[in-house]
Amino acid sequence: MTAEDSYGRIDDDDYPAYTMGRAAEMLGTTQGFLRAIGEARLITPLRSAGGHRRYSRYQLRIAARARELVDQGTPVEAACRIIILEDQLEEAQRINAEFRRAAS
Repeated sequence: MTAEDSYGRIDDDDYPAYTMGRAAEMLGTTQGFLRAIGEARLITPLRSAGGHRRYSRYQLRIAARARELVDQGTPVEAACRIIILEDQLEEAQRINAEFRRAAS
């Protein structure tokens, strides 16, 4: 990888730039919380060549949303399900809007 390749990834929301420890620190949570939302299949971290979990900025935003819900008293599994359903609803609404525009 060249320096130019690395520079191009700075703005990539999907680039797995953060280790589990750094991600937990940034979110103000524990590594166990990140494992739990991974087990609930809310996010699936990529793995480094050495097998360590790596998180993208996009995944950290999702994890932050889950943490908000958990901090409000929602169980981790329920928080993950809520976020998944919210995403599915948003996608369905987007598709419906596209169909409406095409039908007009």
